[in-house]
Amino acid sequence: MILKGAKRGGAGELARHLMKAENEHIEIHEIRGFSASTVLGAFREAEAVSLGSRCTKPLFALALSPPESERVPVGVFEKAIAAIEEKLGLVDQPRVVVFHEKAGRRHAHCVWSRIDAATMTAIDMPYFKLKLGDVSRTLYRDHGWKMPEGLIDPALRDPLNYTRQEWFQAKRAGRDPRDVKAAFQQCWAASDSGRALQAALAQRGYHLARGDRRAVVALDITGEVYALARWTGVKTKEVTARIGDSGALPSIPEVRQRLAAQVRTKLDGFLTEVATDFARAADGLEAERLAMVERHRAVRRALDDHHEQRRTHEVRERAARFRKGLKGLWDRVTGQHARIAERNAEDAKAAEARDREERQVLVDGQIAERQQLQEVIRRERQNHTRTITHLQRDRERIGRELPQNTDDRTGGPRRRVHGRG
Repeated sequence: MILKGAKRGGAGELARHLMKAENEHIEIHEIRGFSASTVLGAFREAEAVSLGSRCTKPLFALALSPPESERVPVGVFEKAIAAIEEKLGLVDQPRVVVFHEKAGRRHAHCVWSRIDAATMTAIDMPYFKLKLGDVSRTLYRDHGWKMPEGLIDPALRDPLNYTRQEWFQAKRAGRDPRDVKAAFQQCWAASDSGRALQAALAQRGYHLARGDRRAVVALDITGEVYALARWTGVKTKEVTARIGDSGALPSIPEVRQRLAAQVRTKLDGFLTEVATDFARAADGLEAERLAMVERHRAVRRALDDHHEQRRTHEVRERAARFRKGLKGLWDRVTGQHARIAERNAEDAKAAEARDREERQVLVDGQIAERQQLQEVIRRERQNHTRTITHLQRDRERIGRELPQNTDDRTGGPRRRVHGRG
């Protein structure tokens, strides 16, 4: 799991952050080593103790985020926290553990007091980020989780073997350079004449034009210019041979004007449709989410009430095993009382584990259900964001005044053609 920690002051602000209502479920799992019984009270207590030292950040706050697709029991979080305590020198320090659930994901926060009450000094924790990274990698290995590449080696990146010019040109047009190059190469391979190449490119959204200083270029609907030879990966003379008389092709300004007229009205209609569709979908999904949260909370409360009633009943049953009066005294003399007490302790421990497991199963099931809904929400948001971004970018680009300089050799504020062709 991903571990992010920081030394903190501001007890009140931190407590409000951990208890803020935007989380769908909040569970105070543990308050250890403090006299206070609330999160805010515990942090205030740590802050008061720190007044006996020079420490201005008496708390260490840690977030533990497991992989989104994994179901992680409470015990795994507890073992991770214990390992972190050992690594950072925080063993037996007062702490607060809080679980959060939101958008179908469960994570934990653990906050320790850094003040050693015996010496009234703050525990230093040098290189704690590197140490947290070590613990995180161990957790991924031990549990068989897929480790993020950045955690394996922060230097690992997608190299994308393209020139800087090709990369920035494709990004300005909102397309992946691999897709752009593949489109040009496939169109070239599938055509055997200039007319066929022109038709194939048009189906992919590229339109041939006569360059000012290059023989043949192609434009997409945003007006971005591509050197045909460069993006098809062939020589200039091959392009010239297939196209024939490039002088018969329209100029770059002519193609831009024609494309702009066709696209502007279409994009305006698309933007209106996207906004309407998303608003309708978002209203329905939000209503579904709120209903699910309330239902989950009610089921958890019902289970907690059931556990409490059963716990009370079982405590009475175990207490009834002890005989009273002279018989009870005789049981103490013969050791029967001790054996009953040992059995009761074992039964109590087993009952606690049973209750904990039942709640974990319930929480896991609810998280799975919530994640299914969140995936629908995420896809809806991503689709809307992707669509609206591309449409607005295209509309703004087309809506701007067309460049007066169509030199396909230079960059800067002019549109640029990369490569020769």
